[in-house]
Amino acid sequence: MTMEANHFPHEIEQFDQQAAFWWDADGPFKTLHHINPVRVGYMQGMVEFKDKKVLDVGCGGGVLSEALAALGAQVTGLDLAESSLQTAKLHLLESGLDVDYQNQDVATFSEANQGQFDVVCCLEMLEHVPDPKGIITSCLKALKPGGWLFLSTLNRTPKAMMLGIFAAEHVLKLIPKGTHHFEQFIKPSELVQMLKDTDTEIRDISGMRYNPMTKSAVIDGSDLNINYLMAIQKIDTTSDSQ
Repeated sequence: MTMEANHFPHEIEQFDQQAAFWWDADGPFKTLHHINPVRVGYMQGMVEFKDKKVLDVGCGGGVLSEALAALGAQVTGLDLAESSLQTAKLHLLESGLDVDYQNQDVATFSEANQGQFDVVCCLEMLEHVPDPKGIITSCLKALKPGGWLFLSTLNRTPKAMMLGIFAAEHVLKLIPKGTHHFEQFIKPSELVQMLKDTDTEIRDISGMRYNPMTKSAVIDGSDLNINYLMAIQKIDTTSDSQ
């Protein structure tokens, strides 16, 4: 597989078709707006974002990118869905924030920007690509020693299939049909395996529970059955040898 091939064209097309609705709080991405403060709060528990260089991989319409920019981070957002990036750039005119959005894949970008970022975020994206490990490798390449990588995805469990796909897409219509594919969900143990033999330490794995009635989410360290987040720190091997 070539570096450029690590995406599904139909996934990019689906996000492009919905690109105009990224910032519609009642639209197809409404749950993203509900969970975003919780995701940001989780990361803030590990990192002070002010003046940090942050890479948001799979940034979509910029919901996470803008939240981190509002905390004082210098944010670069990458995505392959051109229409989503146009929406993200337009929204900056409304928010007055500064984010560098680029239509580029992370493999190519990280090759040219090795060790440049304090924080790399790849949230709700790994379950949408054919080679998640390749994405993680590229994310780590862009990260400075001592920097933080934050990942989030969906666990491949019966509960995730029932609630993350059947209930969310077909019954409650929280997200568009066809957003998720069960076979692409990733078990935490598989994510841990992908990090094996990398210069990293897994600092935390926590679940995130979403309540559609209250339209809110909470972090739950004991429940990884559906959505979960992982905080990973890149080891500074240079300091070890001194």
